[in-house]
Amino acid sequence: MEAKTNSVTSPALVMRKAALALATIFVVTFVLILISLYLQGNFASILANPISWFNSLDPSLTFDIILTAAELLAAVLAIAITVVAIVVELAANRYSHRITSLFIREPINIMVMCFFVIATIYSVWIALTLDATVESATVLNAGLLTSMLMVTTSLVVLLPYFAFVMSFLSPENIVLRIQKTGLDCVRNIDSTSTRKSKLKLLNAVDELQDIARRSVELSDRAVEMASINALRNIVLSYQGLVAHAAQVTDDWFQTDNTISTDPDFISLTHLGLARINEERLWVEVKVMRQYLDLISDSNPSSRDTSYLIAINTRRIATESLGFRPGLELVELCLRCFNSYLRATINNNDPRTGYFIMNQYRMLAEELLIQGQRETVNQIALYLQFYGLLGYKQGLPFLLEVAAEDIANLAGGSIEKDSLLLDGLLELLLELDQEIKDDHSKESLLGVRRAQLKLATRCLEAGDEQRATKICIDLKSEKLERMQQVIRDLKKENRKEYWEFTDRGVNFSYLDPSLRTHLSTLANMIFD
Repeated sequence: MEAKTNSVTSPALVMRKAALALATIFVVTFVLILISLYLQGNFASILANPISWFNSLDPSLTFDIILTAAELLAAVLAIAITVVAIVVELAANRYSHRITSLFIREPINIMVMCFFVIATIYSVWIALTLDATVESATVLNAGLLTSMLMVTTSLVVLLPYFAFVMSFLSPENIVLRIQKTGLDCVRNIDSTSTRKSKLKLLNAVDELQDIARRSVELSDRAVEMASINALRNIVLSYQGLVAHAAQVTDDWFQTDNTISTDPDFISLTHLGLARINEERLWVEVKVMRQYLDLISDSNPSSRDTSYLIAINTRRIATESLGFRPGLELVELCLRCFNSYLRATINNNDPRTGYFIMNQYRMLAEELLIQGQRETVNQIALYLQFYGLLGYKQGLPFLLEVAAEDIANLAGGSIEKDSLLLDGLLELLLELDQEIKDDHSKESLLGVRRAQLKLATRCLEAGDEQRATKICIDLKSEKLERMQQVIRDLKKENRKEYWEFTDRGVNFSYLDPSLRTHLSTLANMIFD
């Protein structure tokens, strides 16, 4: 689901290609001129004494050439402005109106357009102030030489400049520029520009969300993914910058009037703003609010958006641990995951919920490796809650997914954390308590299957006590239903699901090394 950044041409590479094209055009033009002079027979005389050649030119011819140069430069300026204005307007209408301001602020655009304007003004005034009766050949020749150099440079620069404009307006490159602009606000911050830097960063995040939302509407997946990834990159790069930047003061982390009046913060209560101040997370909250809006807008019409946002939220949570000593950002990501699941259930989209739960479980597994027991147990509790909520909202499959994920977390903690294992086991066994009497739902078989699979892992690890506890709970299930679950686990040999899914996991598959324990468990259940 990661965006392919290798297809995006960086600004430095664009400049190198433009410089190479410019040099190539100059060289080819110069060589063609030399060949023409050689064929005309005056090659040696012109190169030997170019000043004498200039002085020998007919003044009326020189004046005509200057007039033609003025007209040509005016035409070049008109072409450049027309083409650029049309292309910029099309790009702005397609993705974001802020592209226009980005384009106007680009130094290369300013320099090229200023050169075209200066060259045109110069040639027009030279043509106006000189005439064919000027006696001084030096004056005419100086005007001619300058005009010809400007015309030549304008024509040579025109095509590489158009190539630069097209590359600049490439949506992927626009996204990279906005991302860099936002991070530069943090790199260049000082005590006198805190408010201004905050405003620029807020605008950069809003610009990326605008492009992402517009890309979703246009089904432009590459730009959409680039924008969503840019928001993630801003958070992760920002974490590294503020962790090592001495110029970032406490004022930067406070939700002053600039922050509190932003659309994403204006509805928050004083309690909510106070918590953001305490945790120093206004930048992260700003980005995550964009993710929440995109999830709400894209569900279920654009599942790829939801999938990538879930992946990036997990990455933000795990990678931030290397920059922040506390778990404040992880807690924020957990709240976002819960909101994602809520939005998914409200939109009646079990497939997206299935994928988001997968990323949620993967986050818990990574936190388990780092010894974050309480957070892992908290995630399992949320999975239980939203599994049951999905069941009650007519999405029973989410209950089955929650059972599998909690069972996998419990299985991963068997040899690592016995206290965590006990808590996860309780959650798994309680998962079907509220709907225990509803035996008509096939999803309850999925819950029983997950519990039974965890029991096999307990026996494999020599933990008969917890396996027995699971079997006692399974005794309350109808005999024929438990027999069906055991039969399915024994006969299923396809590790991957037979349809294409994002997880690719077949919940009914049990590793052959664990199947040997099914008979033992069956005796314990049916005894």
